[in-house]
Amino acid sequence: MSARNRRLPRHLSWPLTSTDICSALGETPSSALQLSFFGHHWADGTLLKARWVPPTGSNYGAGLPPDWWSSVWITIGSVLSGERATARQVLREQALPELRNWVGEARNGSEAWALSRHTIAWRYVDQSLHLSHDQQPYQPVKRS
Repeated sequence: MSARNRRLPRHLSWPLTSTDICSALGETPSSALQLSFFGHHWADGTLLKARWVPPTGSNYGAGLPPDWWSSVWITIGSVLSGERATARQVLREQALPELRNWVGEARNGSEAWALSRHTIAWRYVDQSLHLSHDQQPYQPVKRS
């Protein structure tokens, strides 16, 4: 991305690209998959966050149009530029396969799960990933 269009201060970088996400998920952005890049540094250190928008009528009252229902919204946060390469490697090896499974569960899982809002998020702390499901406290990711 050119420096003019970065929207980030020089000391920050995004650890993943849209190509990384699309390759891991095996799909391209669409109304069912929305990608965005957060232009600031999340205070809690979150680097990758996905949320599920359930197909419920109450969403429309909350301002979400029906074509957004049953969609996944993925946001990539920034990291200090000096940590980008390491964070990228860890996210690609550990978070993206888990994200693919999570998206599959959202789209093909139980109706009860799909009818509720859900989130999954990763943050990078001391060269390791921490995971949070549905706004719960972050826990270290156990490497397999």
